[in-house]
Amino acid sequence: MMISTRGRYALRVMIDLAENDDGGYIPMKDVAKRQEISLKYLERILPVLTKAKLIIGVHGKGGGYRLSRSPDEYTVGEILRLTDGSLAPVSCLEADAEPCEKAAECRTLAMWEGFYKLTNEYFDNITIADCMKNGNTLDYVI
Repeated sequence: MMISTRGRYALRVMIDLAENDDGGYIPMKDVAKRQEISLKYLERILPVLTKAKLIIGVHGKGGGYRLSRSPDEYTVGEILRLTDGSLAPVSCLEADAEPCEKAAECRTLAMWEGFYKLTNEYFDNITIADCMKNGNTLDYVI
C-alpha cells in the first residue's frame, strides 16, 4: 500500500485550512503558495473534498475554502480513503474485489487482513487537530 500524492496533498490542504482558519474563506492561491502545490493540482483535489462536504467552497470575491467541521472531527483515515480509495494492502481486500477462489487455502490472507485492520485503526485514530500539534521539526514535506 502506498499513499498517493493526491492523498498526501489533501492532508496538507486540510491542515493548512485548519491552521489558517480565521472564520472566513481562504483563497485557493494562498493555500497553494503556502503548501507549494500548483493551483492546477489543487483544482483537482478541492472539488473532491468539497463534494464530500469535508470543506465548504465559495466562488467569487471574498470566496475560498474553509473546513466544514472542527479539526478534531476529521480523521486522516477518512481523508485518505476519500482521495485514495481503499487502504487495502492487497487487491483481494478491496471493497469491490471479486471473491478469491483461493481464499479458503490462502496462507497469507489473515496476515493481510490484520495489516489492513491495523492500517485503518491507525489512520482513524489520528485527527487533523493531532497533525496540527505535531509540529514538524524536520525540514521535510510529504
